[in-house]
Amino acid sequence: MNKKRFLPYLAIVASLVVGCNNQESKQKQEDLKNPLLTAYETPFEVPPFDQIKDEHFRPAFKEALSVHNAEVDSILNNQAEASFENTILALENAGQLLNRVSTVFYNLNSANTNDTIQAIAKDMAPVMSAHSDEISLNSKLFDRVKAVYAKKAELGLDAEDQKLLEETYKDFVRSGANLKEEDKEKLKKINADLSVLTTQYGQNLLNELNAYELVVDKAEDLAGLPEELKTAAANEAKAKGKEGKWVFTLQNPSIMPFLQYADNRELRKQIWEAYQMRGNNGNDQDNKETLVKIANLRLEKAKLLGYSSHAAYVLEESMAENPTNVNNLLNKLWAPALAKAKTEAADIQKEIDAAKDTFTVAPYDWRYYQEKIRKARYALNEEEIKPYFSLPAVREGAFETAKKLWGISFVALNNVPVYHPEVEVYEVRDKDGSHLGLLYADFFPRESKRSGAWMTSYRGQSRKDGKRVAPVISIVCNFTKPVGDNPALLTFDEATTLFHEFGHALHGLFSNVKHRSLAGTSVPRDFVELPSQIMENWAGDPEVLKSYAKHYQTKEAIPDALIEKMQKAGTFDQGFATVEYLAASILDMNYHAATAPIAAKANDFEKAAMSKIGLIDAIIPRYRSTYFQHIFSGGYSAGYYSYIWSEVLDSDAFAAFKEKGLYDQGTAAAFRSNILEKGGTGNPAEMYRKFRGADPNPVHLMVKRGLN
Repeated sequence: MNKKRFLPYLAIVASLVVGCNNQESKQKQEDLKNPLLTAYETPFEVPPFDQIKDEHFRPAFKEALSVHNAEVDSILNNQAEASFENTILALENAGQLLNRVSTVFYNLNSANTNDTIQAIAKDMAPVMSAHSDEISLNSKLFDRVKAVYAKKAELGLDAEDQKLLEETYKDFVRSGANLKEEDKEKLKKINADLSVLTTQYGQNLLNELNAYELVVDKAEDLAGLPEELKTAAANEAKAKGKEGKWVFTLQNPSIMPFLQYADNRELRKQIWEAYQMRGNNGNDQDNKETLVKIANLRLEKAKLLGYSSHAAYVLEESMAENPTNVNNLLNKLWAPALAKAKTEAADIQKEIDAAKDTFTVAPYDWRYYQEKIRKARYALNEEEIKPYFSLPAVREGAFETAKKLWGISFVALNNVPVYHPEVEVYEVRDKDGSHLGLLYADFFPRESKRSGAWMTSYRGQSRKDGKRVAPVISIVCNFTKPVGDNPALLTFDEATTLFHEFGHALHGLFSNVKHRSLAGTSVPRDFVELPSQIMENWAGDPEVLKSYAKHYQTKEAIPDALIEKMQKAGTFDQGFATVEYLAASILDMNYHAATAPIAAKANDFEKAAMSKIGLIDAIIPRYRSTYFQHIFSGGYSAGYYSYIWSEVLDSDAFAAFKEKGLYDQGTAAAFRSNILEKGGTGNPAEMYRKFRGADPNPVHLMVKRGLN
């Protein structure tokens, strides 16, 4: 909140509370009691989660929207000639109260929701969409922005101010400011419908996730499962009032090891079918019609704005630039990945045939038999690895890696309010001891949290009166929970995910720009994954493993022999991993690069898209259409390819560290100054070249995935 700008407003409110009639006075008093509408009197001015109640959100939204409208009106009604300060900068600084309220609300809606919050989210979706449109489609306001933009060469702006001006102008144009009035009304309707549909899609998926449970009541049906997983399932059953049984859910820490270890093929099939049919069951939570409506509305919007497809609209702002470049990358990788996956499928079929079974490998067989092959080929057992990857050890490993690279430190705090008892908070200090920011960490699954892992913020970085406003960053995951007195023991994939999200967090924490809209992760989708994915490389590097992967009981470092096994198995099953990812990316592009409305039903459309690329029956896309939250309610539409695009960058960037030293201070400083600190203030390709001295070489990705 820009206190300097809002103080007069708060002073007026205070005087009204004292002098108004009873009814109005009571309302103002209630507003002042609302913790979302007053200054945060908490350590580091973080949200006062211990005071915020569900009933605070509706009045907070109402007041914040009103304040934002008043701020925009003051810009519109300014009689002075439009300038960078009274128009562009004023717009940048407006809406901070609304931003604060919505940031808390939507983060809670993802990480700790309930029926009330979901109902508010549904109601607010069209309201927030209409509010945004009223600003971005305001002709008088755009005239002021255009007037400043027209004289940009004469203003003597520095690079960041120039970028803010360009992005503000571009945002108005891409939001439809140049449309005719009748088309603006069409656009408003499309945006409102999309806001409701994407919200509904996400809520349906969460409900489907929470509704399913596989109940096992015979101990013999647990054959093959690790003791830790059986104990977790028994605890889940007890919590659900089914003591003496075992309950498995569709949360990744439950279903994935079940598919990996359960000898009972019929039960593997049951839970797999439930997993891959989420949002596709013909019930009230069905997403099939919803997702087609979303895709077609996005196309209609793109056409209205002058683009051939939604992908063309989205990718204009990306490193890839257009759908052709994305498809070229995906197609280049598809053939070698599919060939490798077919070899892996043949290996699995040999295992099945050797056991005198008569079935053909199905998707619910893949993880089970690959685990057997891994053990036989590399003498590597996932359960042998997990004791070295306790959550505390992995977390400290990520912290220590950042300390060695940039000298930063993490201090655990217990005096900061949190939104759930499981949440941890750390003060992040720079190498000189100065305050860099705050990091929240929320690691375990629960019914109030959506699936997956992500980084977000409660306050983005900016500068006020020349001083840096420190960010408040959060990483949210769904890792294996602790069992009994033991700490949470992570799979190596989960450990890598922690390093990944921590990389996103560093991008937010190191941000050092003037304007909040250009801070931290405000970069194209296919560049934003570079800071996260490069950290994954340290997670699996032998030198780093020796420093953090310690046995949770003996405290001994992971043995060299086990590291060697992990390295030898490093590209094992990469055909499967790459194919399921690429299939999802191609499915995304099929939906969003379409230049005509989709007439087919969702299942038929998906089947045709996958048949066209020759996806084998034993593998399905990592996300099927009805639970592809990334693209239908998560902001990655026409952007799921970004992970592989960024992997070209991160593989090449990490090669720089391998060339000069894993913790080379010069390379680390260059990565910080050219990538992590810059936010969206520069051109991503140029920023990367300044760091590396050249464009990225894709050969490093091919080697990493074993596709060369």
